[in-house]
Amino acid sequence: MEMHRIDDLIANPGVYYDSNAVEGFIQYCEEELTLTDGSDLHLLDSFKLWAEQIFGWYYYVERTVPVPNENGGGVHYVRKKVKKRLTNKQYLIVARGAAKTMYASCIQSYFLNIDTSTTHQIATAYTMRQADETLSPIRTSITRARGPLFQFLTEGSLQNTTGSRANRVKLASTKKGIENFLTGSRLETVPMSIDKLQSMRTKVASIDEWLSCDIRENPIGAIEQGSSKIDNYLILAISSEGTIRNAIGDTVKMDLMKILRGETIAPWVSIWYYKLDSIDEVGMPEMWLKANPNLGKTVSYETYQREVDKIEQNTSERNDTLAKRFGIPMEGYTYYFSYEEIQPHRKRNYWRMPCALGADLSQGDDFCAFTFLFPLSDGSFGIKTRNYISSLTFDKLSAAMHTKYMSFIEEGSLAVLDCTVLDMMDVYEDLDGFITEMEYDVRCFGYDPYNAKEFIERWQIDNGAYGIEKVIQGAKTESVPLGELKKLSEERMLLFDEELMSFAMGNCITLEDTNGNRKLFKKRYEQKIDAVAALMDAYVAYKANKGEFA
Repeated sequence: MEMHRIDDLIANPGVYYDSNAVEGFIQYCEEELTLTDGSDLHLLDSFKLWAEQIFGWYYYVERTVPVPNENGGGVHYVRKKVKKRLTNKQYLIVARGAAKTMYASCIQSYFLNIDTSTTHQIATAYTMRQADETLSPIRTSITRARGPLFQFLTEGSLQNTTGSRANRVKLASTKKGIENFLTGSRLETVPMSIDKLQSMRTKVASIDEWLSCDIRENPIGAIEQGSSKIDNYLILAISSEGTIRNAIGDTVKMDLMKILRGETIAPWVSIWYYKLDSIDEVGMPEMWLKANPNLGKTVSYETYQREVDKIEQNTSERNDTLAKRFGIPMEGYTYYFSYEEIQPHRKRNYWRMPCALGADLSQGDDFCAFTFLFPLSDGSFGIKTRNYISSLTFDKLSAAMHTKYMSFIEEGSLAVLDCTVLDMMDVYEDLDGFITEMEYDVRCFGYDPYNAKEFIERWQIDNGAYGIEKVIQGAKTESVPLGELKKLSEERMLLFDEELMSFAMGNCITLEDTNGNRKLFKKRYEQKIDAVAALMDAYVAYKANKGEFA
């Protein structure tokens, strides 16, 4: 998904690629830096790829800049094109043992010693000891001074404070952090506290293991408040998948997935998110590279195999291993359907065909959804949906959502009723007319009981009580049908052709507990998933009345 975003950058005429910038970074790291134990550093291919996204892309802006007058007195202002680095934020979510902290250390060291401006740089993590791990390899490289630049920077004495500046050390580890005395730049560790991070004006910041800690506020946003005042700032957020749920991490991850899927355009954000696609792949060693691209280099296959063997014997460590080693969060909020699964199929007509009907009326004052499920001979299912909102709700939509809802109205999947609050009898009359017009043969009906009493009573009077199934919301009843619908969508056997169903599936978020049970998460009112909830109700009704479709 990130490579598709890179293709978009290549196609963008306003963005320029510089192949030499990352080569300078690679040369600096391999000639000057060391590992924590003092051995020579040779950059991994993954490091080069990640760094290329930071250093490779640029754009130009017109800016008024001061220029000294020719006579030497004062300045005058002229408009010039200024070159700016495109990437300001990079998210790196990769499994434990991928040398993430070493990568952050390389980036921090490069800016500290190559950037000639005075920079304030910070490394933060949930504990100060963990944050200090980013500085540790830099201290070792200062002590070793293997390259010509570090030999020059470390020449002299730190104790020489009154003699010639030429005899003083230019780069040293001090109680303040790591300081470059030539430029006045400093790299220090700070705690991951919102109060400490706000308004620091840091040019380069690295945040380590932000997904693994129980923090309620967004440290990345707090750092950006101050950093955004500086040109060409960089925020590097690195972490393995966490086991802490309901913290800020899950919310940020969902925003990152929107960017990766192209729903949000943010070319200044680089995202490298490594994980297995399914828990079934844990038993397939050939798939493990998807979770850790440095497997076999920074951590051995044997280590991973031991972890897999251990969770088979000791299930108490299962969640931690699946999250930290394979990038599979076993609890929390996740987008349920992939980008490929929500792409509409070609238009189809299900005239006079038998179907199951599902209804979700829980947002009666806002949104009512009905989904028709047509079992087909090859095991796939045709899907049509009909949804209702009030004119008051429609008028209050934002401009972007108003345009999107207009497209739903044009395709016939959304109807706007002229009212303040939806009247269930008006909804019933319109739906009944729609079914009659389309000549659908409704043989069973699944519904969520919340706010459905009036509607169901009318349905029973007109159609009888046979084939009506109550589907109570909750992980106990939703987990199995959701899992089966997911498998059908993966095989592209849910044949929907309406944009509204694609929109609802794209917004579909599930809450998963530690036992793998799922339920739909419906509290994000602006992101409608009611058509998916109605689809699940129709599927439950179909399974309970399969004999009607024989």
